[in-house]
Amino acid sequence: MLPYVTHDARFARLVFGHANLEKLTSGCRWAEGPAYFPAGRYLIWSDIPNNRMMRFDETDSSVSVFRSPSFNSNGNTTDHEGRLVTCEHFMRRVTRTEHDGSITVLAEQFEGRRLNSPNDVVVKLDGSIWFSDPTYGIDSDYEGQQTKSEIGASHVYRIDPAGGEISLVVSDRVQPNGLAFSPDEKLLYVADTGATHVDGLPATIWSYTVRGNKVAEPSLFSTCPDGLYDGFRCDIHGNVWTSAGRSVFCYAADGTHIGTIPIGEIVANVCFGGPQRNRLYICGQTSLYSIFLNTRAAV
Repeated sequence: MLPYVTHDARFARLVFGHANLEKLTSGCRWAEGPAYFPAGRYLIWSDIPNNRMMRFDETDSSVSVFRSPSFNSNGNTTDHEGRLVTCEHFMRRVTRTEHDGSITVLAEQFEGRRLNSPNDVVVKLDGSIWFSDPTYGIDSDYEGQQTKSEIGASHVYRIDPAGGEISLVVSDRVQPNGLAFSPDEKLLYVADTGATHVDGLPATIWSYTVRGNKVAEPSLFSTCPDGLYDGFRCDIHGNVWTSAGRSVFCYAADGTHIGTIPIGEIVANVCFGGPQRNRLYICGQTSLYSIFLNTRAAV
């Protein structure tokens, strides 16, 4: 039985009939934020309620604790120098782990008010760091610490690579969550999981035209038929591989849902890894999965 469902002929060119969905490890409470480090051939991801970050080694399939406590870390990525960039719910900040292991705080306030709980993060080719800031880490003590929002809304921000200034780039979403750039960086995709706070609000992904250090012209990219979108990444062809309820959906760049990989538990996030960047790592709620694809990461 194939580990995926093809809805469009374009998807058949992106998968292998003999590549299995692999369950690599389990035991998490809420697995999130996978980030791949090619120099060491390992993956880092967050286990938010357990207040730790985990590490999967591709060379021997071993699993270990990378950081504990992690301040309820959520989204992770790497910058262009191979450093770990992390969103921390408990500390309500974005940090960078330097090569010597020290921690640099990149963002913790906007216009004098503390951030909500940075959630997902991406790095643009110009070195700027873009992150979403919904309220999930301050909504309860399960993923952070319950408190009121000082900002009073949830936005997407940009950290300037030269001076570190923080600017607001997306302000029209209820709970902005997952982020990704298209391969040419002309589009910023933003998931809105505001259905967790507003009854009847559709679960959506929006695309924004990128104009320098700002965005404009939001357009509805897709609506999730069941559950929520959360984290996602683009491949080299511009396809969007996204968490979608209990599955991974693949959307073509034109917004067509072309394929589904059923996982069997709620999916939080994905990223590409492996020496060829053609291994899709998938964070389910409790477990880490992977599947090899006939495509690779956009960058």
